[in-house]
Amino acid sequence: MQSIKTKLIVVLCSILALTILGCWLANQLFLPMYYQHSKISTLSDSFRKIDNIVKNDNAFQKGAGQNGLSEKSINTLDSLTENGSMNTYLFRISDYFGILQYTFCYPSADSLSNIQKENVRDKTMDYVVGLVNGYVERDGRELIKGNTSYQVFKSYDERIGSYYLELFGRIDSGDFVYMSTNYQSMKESVAVSNRFLAYIGVIAVLISGILLFMIGNNFTKPIVYLTDIATRMSQLDFEAKYPVNTEDEIGKLGNSINLLSERLEETISELKSANNELQKDIENKIQIDEMRKDFLSNVSHELKTPIALIQGYAEGLHDNINDDSESREFYCDVIIDEANKMNKMVKKLLTLNQIEFGKNQITFERFDIVQVVRSVIQSATLLAEQKGAEIYMEETEPVYVWADEYMVEEIVTNYISNAINHVDGEKRIRVTLEMRENVVRVRVFNTGNQIPEDELDKIWIKFYKVDKARTRAYGGSGIGLSIVKAIVDSMNQQCGVRNCQNGVEFWFDLDRKS
Repeated sequence: MQSIKTKLIVVLCSILALTILGCWLANQLFLPMYYQHSKISTLSDSFRKIDNIVKNDNAFQKGAGQNGLSEKSINTLDSLTENGSMNTYLFRISDYFGILQYTFCYPSADSLSNIQKENVRDKTMDYVVGLVNGYVERDGRELIKGNTSYQVFKSYDERIGSYYLELFGRIDSGDFVYMSTNYQSMKESVAVSNRFLAYIGVIAVLISGILLFMIGNNFTKPIVYLTDIATRMSQLDFEAKYPVNTEDEIGKLGNSINLLSERLEETISELKSANNELQKDIENKIQIDEMRKDFLSNVSHELKTPIALIQGYAEGLHDNINDDSESREFYCDVIIDEANKMNKMVKKLLTLNQIEFGKNQITFERFDIVQVVRSVIQSATLLAEQKGAEIYMEETEPVYVWADEYMVEEIVTNYISNAINHVDGEKRIRVTLEMRENVVRVRVFNTGNQIPEDELDKIWIKFYKVDKARTRAYGGSGIGLSIVKAIVDSMNQQCGVRNCQNGVEFWFDLDRKS
């Protein structure tokens, strides 16, 4: 149970179920006692009311033959009896030669059957004796409340198997009052109430669970959204932002997440630059001496040929070997061409030297590599068309990387220029992007001759040329791939080359996530 929504539903439904269970237990344990107390109070109040009715009834005369109640009093007693759900009897008891005689005032004797009269006599006989001699416990009868005017008992009727509450007392007029109400029906009412409460409780819990499930989605949806943003931030993807539409706690949390995302992106960019500089410093201190020796040796070797050509043709012009203007122009063109080649080579050497010695600082930033590649392809399209070659790249969604955008453009430019200079056969150049775990691999493929397997690892060396004649034909110096290697190394990534079935493919990796 990991979901907040699930926990919320379970907790609230449990509280509801416990509340209903508490009500059920309260009904089961305390309602009978409360009902009994309420019934006893009703009987006691009714006794006092009957006493007042008799006192205020002028038509009620004491005596053997004068025992009638006024119609108003009878109606009041009827209402009292019906509203209280009880049986009420008002009667007189006289001693006739040692035999107790019952005279019923309410209900009238004519309205009572002989069985009813006998039942009242049987039930009240013990009470009459008790008033004289004191109450005596007997089976099936329990004294609940009593004073000098009346007593309330809880009795069990074995004949019908029911409990009754009975009140027997003597009002101020000297007449006797006997009232009884069924206590058993209350237990049945409690049982029915509890069953009904249990059914309603189950239905209420189910309905509440469904409603809470629906309402819970509104509460947990923004939390799930924020969790997704936080997960993407942990993978260093800071593009996602939480749309803040409210000013509650969720809205404030969304604002904090957005601010954290922006500051993390800035901090990581700074840390990457600082970390990259530190790594370069360590590596450069180890390699600086060797690089200086190799640089001087290679520069001397590469400059030897153009300098010799320039010197030879310049001496020819000086000695007037050919007097015609066309020959002189040819000599001058060769000198200018070789000077331009030397100039380009020196510029590349300076660029390479700056990268290798850490003078050209790498600035890490987040940009779309797809846009950079398409920009270079667009610039090189005219040169490719002049050679009858075609450059194409499949439609690709934006891919964001961490690198130096200017340096990456230099790598792509070198790869595509190299592909144009060496394309052959079908004359197709294809650029593709491959997503890997933490990097994106940029591939540049061109149809044409393959590179000998034993020279694949050497092409990254400064001034190394696989086909020297062809390289010199298009003015290559053997430094371009060395620059690529130096840039990729400065960003702590990898690059490489492989032979394909009908051509060659160069590739390099860029950091995509970290």
